[in-house]
Amino acid sequence: MATPSDKLGPFLLAARRAKKFSLRDVEADTGISNAYLSQLETGKIREPSPANLHKLSELYSVAYSLLLELAGYPVPGRVGKPEQSTLAARLGPVTKEEEEELVDYLQFLRAKRNRRA
Repeated sequence: MATPSDKLGPFLLAARRAKKFSLRDVEADTGISNAYLSQLETGKIREPSPANLHKLSELYSVAYSLLLELAGYPVPGRVGKPEQSTLAARLGPVTKEEEEELVDYLQFLRAKRNRRA
């Protein structure tokens, strides 16, 4: 079973790529070394600094509480599962029209999968 910290690295990698940032871009904007960032994204760092998570949350425009939870830190008052916020964080802001198109496409994919089953 995956632990919360197993999800943090892939999430941070996806968030960085969604912003089209290189590791060096993130280093320049946050002061966090690109080596540390790389280890964080690959899961080699199991207990990241909350201060670094805060910097990344601001740069990537994702909820700090979500990063804390994905890192395995307790988040008082947290409602819902982090997976519910992960997709929205990876996509960034979407228009109502884009949201409707995404829902239509997801329904199409699910129907296609069900026909094969």
